[in-house]
Amino acid sequence: MPCPCGSISPYETCCEPFHKGKSFPATAEQLMRSRYSAFVKQEVDYLRETLWPPNQKHFDEIAHRSRAENSLWLGLSIYDIGGGSEQDSRGTVLFNARSMANGKLQEQVENSLFRKRDGRWYYVKAVG
Repeated sequence: MPCPCGSISPYETCCEPFHKGKSFPATAEQLMRSRYSAFVKQEVDYLRETLWPPNQKHFDEIAHRSRAENSLWLGLSIYDIGGGSEQDSRGTVLFNARSMANGKLQEQVENSLFRKRDGRWYYVKAVG
């Protein structure tokens, strides 16, 4: 079965190694996709660990766990990528994460900012 991130690769060779700490995403897009998969697979610790370190103290584990557990995840679309390559230290990813919660379709369209620190990519915040 393909990875929830939209890759044709199986979860076990795509996002699971990131979720289990065996490797790290090489690009901002890979991190975005792995964070979406973390919601699908309810890997809430990964969501906190991949949040920009100064922002981790504000991470709401209960809200993220509730969102992950109480949603039917329908798919991820990537619309635009700005930077975020292996050579970059900053990047943006415009995406749409679709889910169903409480009988209602939800679409989270966001342009996310990612930054690299000590060779690892982190989600910073939604931008413009």
